[in-house]
Amino acid sequence: MTYEIDLGGKVAVITGGSRGVGRAVAFGLARAGADVVIASRKLDNCKTVAEEIAIETGRRTLPVAVNVSDWDDCGRLFDTVYSHFDRCDVLINNAGLSPLYDAGDLSSVTEALYDKTHNVNARGPFRLSALFGARMAEGDGGSIINVSTAGSWRPDAHDLPYAMAKAGLNAMTVGMAGVWAPKVRVNVVLPGAVDTDITKAWGPQAKEYAASINPMGRIGTPEDYVGVCVFLASDSSGYVNGAQILADGGLFRTL
Repeated sequence: MTYEIDLGGKVAVITGGSRGVGRAVAFGLARAGADVVIASRKLDNCKTVAEEIAIETGRRTLPVAVNVSDWDDCGRLFDTVYSHFDRCDVLINNAGLSPLYDAGDLSSVTEALYDKTHNVNARGPFRLSALFGARMAEGDGGSIINVSTAGSWRPDAHDLPYAMAKAGLNAMTVGMAGVWAPKVRVNVVLPGAVDTDITKAWGPQAKEYAASINPMGRIGTPEDYVGVCVFLASDSSGYVNGAQILADGGLFRTL
């Protein structure tokens, strides 16, 4: 039996799609034939990426400004996608943030920081998945892919609100995998350290250390997550549902 990744005719929505992992995955989906919706907070950045993808791949693209921490904004994104394409086959909940704080003093974590972290990493994906998943189930079905973090399995004090929110995202994945099945599959990818804006804030020494302890001898790049997301978006992963896929270069292989 031969499998080919062909996303022709599919529409994919990627939150946080204007940079980092989201941008790389958006290009990968379009190269596999999907039309893509680039959703992020800054419309100009979304427009730039959408134009680049359209020029390179010839696929239809739609830039949409959205703040996934805003409940109503999630609804507006949903309405915009269906009014423009009248379908969505793939939702990738990739938008995330991990604000810095004093890990030696957890009491310094403010309510505003905690709420912002939870709302972007967990509440927004819940709202979007509830909206898109139900509509997918009414139609031809689809795939929801959540982007979490390996740290949700091995959290420490340095990213605790972030890891807690992403652990909630993992739980949401498992729960939703049974809601709309078999028409809608829900899976989660757990990256390790990835060379994005988040890791840039660590400083060069921390990045070098993270690379030195990884069996692959480096931290991840956004392109490392294209293949797994394209696979999960495709019919080739038709029996993969409720999976938590660790993609961290083998750092947490002893779990």
